[in-house]
Amino acid sequence: MIKLSVVIPAYNEERRIESTLKNVDSYLEKQNYEYEIIVVDNNSNDRTSEVVKNLESTTVQNAKVILEKTKGKGAAVKRGVSEAQGEFIIFMDADNATAISEIENFWPYLNQGIEVVIGSRYLKPDTVKIPQPLYRVVLSRMSNLLIQFMLVPHIKDTQLGFKAFHGAAAKEIFRQISIYGWAFDMEILEIALKLSYRIKEVAVSWTEHGGSHLPLKAYTQSLRDLFIIKWKALTGKYSHK
Repeated sequence: MIKLSVVIPAYNEERRIESTLKNVDSYLEKQNYEYEIIVVDNNSNDRTSEVVKNLESTTVQNAKVILEKTKGKGAAVKRGVSEAQGEFIIFMDADNATAISEIENFWPYLNQGIEVVIGSRYLKPDTVKIPQPLYRVVLSRMSNLLIQFMLVPHIKDTQLGFKAFHGAAAKEIFRQISIYGWAFDMEILEIALKLSYRIKEVAVSWTEHGGSHLPLKAYTQSLRDLFIIKWKALTGKYSHK
């Protein structure tokens, strides 16, 4: 029987993590495969870890929390992937913007042997249930055009936090990441391409719940990181090891 590892990076998510974990566990316990849920508390200063530990001992039996002191979503996901034991590994956002049930759209491609399957908001606009503010839409689309030009020309949405991998591919990709901020999604896809892994982009439902921790300065930091990733790719830093 296959096993799925679900990695959830969390930063100050005490108000949302309980409902997300219950939703994930409720869906997965009905499936015909084993699973584990790994919450990586990314240096939170609220009760995120306490909430997860309480659920782990009561309601959500397959969840566990890992404390990660290195700041950055990329660092949190990397740690979770390193701990994951599943044949397949998926990471998703703690706000449950894309529900775990959307993995149904991924299985046909994962079962074909495609190593990386990623969720997308841009393939089918009607899958975005609550539109973002106009300035974020504009910034996101402009950023994506630049990302396509410099790194991954065939990927329309590199940044959605809902990505699945064959376990071995995930381990190899995440061992090599060095960008731990918001641009880590770009780096994992660039590494995947350099390692000749196949990537499939799939439309998924996405709902903005508010309370995002993404500041405007993240866009300028990601622009800087984009050029770092490009330089590392050009100089052969990403390879099978």
